[in-house]
Amino acid sequence: MQRGGFLDAAARAGSMGLHLFSGMLVGGLAGYFLDKRLGTGPWLKFVFFALGLGAGARNLYLDARLLLKDQEKHDAGETEKED
Repeated sequence: MQRGGFLDAAARAGSMGLHLFSGMLVGGLAGYFLDKRLGTGPWLKFVFFALGLGAGARNLYLDARLLLKDQEKHDAGETEKED
């Protein structure tokens, strides 16, 4: 069975949206709980949501780069085969 097949690419592409969403969710929730604990209003929620958005966008970029790199290898006929 060869690596980098259709199902592998589909799974990686499907997880890209989850990486973006999970970063925003974790950042927003962390900011929400810190705002409640420290009484700082919505400010930490916005800050941590923005940090989560940045982290999710970075993960999205890294996943897309890996997906494109694997696709280039596949197109060039240099796919690795499992032992």
